[in-house]
Amino acid sequence: MHTDEPPRPPEHPDGRRDDGPHGSGRAGQAGRAGRHDNLLGEYLRARREHLAPDLVGIPRVGHRRVPGLRREEVAVLAGVSTDYYTRLEQGRERSPSPQLLNAVARALRLDEHAATHLLRLAAPRLAPRPRRRAPERPSPALQQLLDSLDTPAVVVGPAFDVLALNGLAATLYTAFDPVDNLVRITFLDPAARTFHRDWDRAAHDAVAALRAAAGRDPEDRRLIEVVGELSLRSPEFGRLWARHEVHGKTGGSKLLHHPRIGDLDLHYETLTVNSAPGQQLVVYQARPGSPSAEGLLLLRALTP
Repeated sequence: MHTDEPPRPPEHPDGRRDDGPHGSGRAGQAGRAGRHDNLLGEYLRARREHLAPDLVGIPRVGHRRVPGLRREEVAVLAGVSTDYYTRLEQGRERSPSPQLLNAVARALRLDEHAATHLLRLAAPRLAPRPRRRAPERPSPALQQLLDSLDTPAVVVGPAFDVLALNGLAATLYTAFDPVDNLVRITFLDPAARTFHRDWDRAAHDAVAALRAAAGRDPEDRRLIEVVGELSLRSPEFGRLWARHEVHGKTGGSKLLHHPRIGDLDLHYETLTVNSAPGQQLVVYQARPGSPSAEGLLLLRALTP
């Protein structure tokens, strides 16, 4: 057992659980960040329920009444008592140590980004949330940089609202009207099913990125609005949101289909705008000499 496991505190008098927009319940998804009791417990429960026993060396014997791992199995893997882990998941243990949380992260097979998210949820005072609302438009200097790029690029805010896009990006996203929020159009615009050749992957990545943003600032009002709308209007979003998966990917591939150019295999890089906390510059490129590079040349020809 971990020696830093603290003594059991008095039990919370009501033991209630408020899902908030970060929880897995439908009402919670509709949005009340900042009015929830147990984001940490919601996250632990979701990750536990999605971790197959055989992935951690636990044989499947007989009928299991719960999906994924049982609480006592996580406790054994983390080296803590079942009682302590239960209190942690139920929100009755308010001061877990970083060492204990790291042990739980290893038990749940969390990667670096997911483990950071876990620590942020458990100790928000050690990772202060931004209090200043991010600017709603890029600075003139950033806009000039955006317009000077010879490849598609967009500037997004903390909730993935599109704050600006250059001409090439506008032509790339020509199937969408409007191009207002990258996560919203993925789930609510029918054009997304054709634009993203692997829509399931695009949807998963979008929700995981939005979940990571929620961990950084659970009280961001615009993020609450986006999560609430998508939870009410898209069952697929609600299902993915309930998984509590996060990633902090700053780059990757996009398999796209343009209505006039055809298939495009693009690589994107996400760059933090230090002068405007919360804003990010997303730049799309193609491998030199590839068919997609030729496709970008056609995109330039189609851009006014």
